[in-house]
Amino acid sequence: MAKYGEGDKRWIVEDRPDGANVHNWHWAETDCLGWSRDLLAKLLNNLTILDGEGNLHLRTKTVDKVDGEAYVNVRKGKIIPGYEISLNLSWEGEAKDGDGKSLLKVDGVVEIPYISDENADEDPEVKISVKDEGPVGRRIKEAMVAKGKPLILEKVRVYVESMAKGGPAKEEIEVKKIAPKSNSTAAAAAAAAAAAAAKKEVAVEKEEAKKKESKKGFKTISLTEKFSCRAKDMFEILMDENRWKGFTQSNAKISKEVGGPISIFDGSVTGSNLELQNGSLIVQKWRFGSWPDGIDSTVRLTLEEPEPGLTVVKLTHTNIPEEDRYGNATVVENTERGWRDLIFQRIRAVFGFGI
Repeated sequence: MAKYGEGDKRWIVEDRPDGANVHNWHWAETDCLGWSRDLLAKLLNNLTILDGEGNLHLRTKTVDKVDGEAYVNVRKGKIIPGYEISLNLSWEGEAKDGDGKSLLKVDGVVEIPYISDENADEDPEVKISVKDEGPVGRRIKEAMVAKGKPLILEKVRVYVESMAKGGPAKEEIEVKKIAPKSNSTAAAAAAAAAAAAAKKEVAVEKEEAKKKESKKGFKTISLTEKFSCRAKDMFEILMDENRWKGFTQSNAKISKEVGGPISIFDGSVTGSNLELQNGSLIVQKWRFGSWPDGIDSTVRLTLEEPEPGLTVVKLTHTNIPEEDRYGNATVVENTERGWRDLIFQRIRAVFGFGI
């Protein structure tokens, strides 16, 4: 993409003494970066995403940064937009309990690294992060991805359409247009509209084909952890919902029967018991609320006691999807980190089972 101000001099005609560019015949360039910042701030600042649904409150705050370049070229009345920009948008969220008491308030950032005229027919990548990655923080982030991302993309499309219409140069172009169109001009406009529609249709077909071809894979996590306790004590901790509530600081419901349901981390993880051997084996079905529908993983925990007071826990977590329902490809990484930091490390810290 040519940069603003670097157009071919053969196409840029010196201004007439009266300052006129008759019928926009000559190449005219308008810098749109400042206008882009103002429009994106108007579109994205202070948007209410959720206002109590699911006991969650989400809203955008401010567009903190818009970098890159944006301009509009006009030649013979034809609008040629050019832009390559990135933006950062701050947001905040809050989770409350059933009584309206605040559980957690978090801040986050929405990053859109590349909005370009070359990809005007495609939605740009949207990265959403949150400063608190605990169970409640993750739930707030997942809600922001599910509800906030579509709304943000809708506003970005408004910007793209505004640039296609001429951006800040639109009003000037409208004033300088010739009043009635000739038949040839109308025919040309119709042909251009048909070509644009065909291009959009091709882009949609390509996107659909891409979605059909993409198949999400699955991964397995294997971990071995040692604890200074008896195996039966570790088994009791892993099967006791009150102890889960204690070391995770979140709600938990765990049946002690085969086939019985489980729910941990405020319902972020649900499943059921598949096999239980007192003091030695726990096999459960797990699924995260952010996973695609119909996908369940299997957690297998074997507890061995090679010597009294030393328990070795071997975890095998299979059938973990590489991507969640929102397209985030960090599921396996986050799941492994959750086992280490939010379960095993907290059991050591709370119950004093460190080695």
